[in-house]
Amino acid sequence: MTKISVIIPTWNREETLGKAIKSALNQTFPPFEVIVCGVDGSPDQKVVNSINDSRVRWIEGGCDGLASIPRNRGIKASRGDWLAFLDSDDEWLPDKLEKQLKFVNKTGCSAACSDAIRSIPSQGYKGTILNGNVFEDLISFPLLTKDNYIVCSSVLIKKDIIEKCGGFPEDRSLKVGEDYALWLRASTFTNFAFIKEPLLVYKDEPETSIRAFTPPIWELRRNVFKSFIVWANNKEHSINDKEYIGLAKKLLFQARVRKIVYNIVRNIKMMFEK
Repeated sequence: MTKISVIIPTWNREETLGKAIKSALNQTFPPFEVIVCGVDGSPDQKVVNSINDSRVRWIEGGCDGLASIPRNRGIKASRGDWLAFLDSDDEWLPDKLEKQLKFVNKTGCSAACSDAIRSIPSQGYKGTILNGNVFEDLISFPLLTKDNYIVCSSVLIKKDIIEKCGGFPEDRSLKVGEDYALWLRASTFTNFAFIKEPLLVYKDEPETSIRAFTPPIWELRRNVFKSFIVWANNKEHSINDKEYIGLAKKLLFQARVRKIVYNIVRNIKMMFEK
């Protein structure tokens, strides 16, 4: 029997956490467990304690400013053979897990993801996150190198794939982009079966979103591809296909060139502004 462990990292999300948990519990294909990974001192435990369901567990610990740490804590504590990630301010549609399981069975993939309804609390619904930019049914490594087309809260993936990848990288240079780095690693083991219809509501508040702290795109890509190359060359996590490493090295070089161009343009602007 398929057992899905839902992992929800949270910090000071009392207003939205309850809805996120209930959206997981009320799935047409019920999850085996919902693991809420809080940070030391977070008041969110009160929300978990108020939910009368034995499937919900609260696990507390530090995070050192990295979202990957509580997620990895949940992965290690999970008892399911599949993992599904859900941010504490997002909500799944009721048949999210059921549709994804049917699609992975159809495609033979060990991972699935989907589009998401974009919701800005102060403005309402604003279309979808990917906005029809992904046309393929399968998201592969080469496609992922172009951009991160995977919404974290949409992912359903076999636990053994995540374990082969070493979990979310706990790298300070990937404070933003740790999920992108993991999807690249995972895509060397399996394609992501992509469902074009939105299966969740993604809360996107520009002022509080982590994307407000996102570095320039060249810096993000440099950090992500550098992390991938280090991981891929590690004997413990080595991969056989040299094409993955070769492509990552090429893209890392391009990112470094963009950094040089960026700095040159910035310095020229500063000279004229004086």
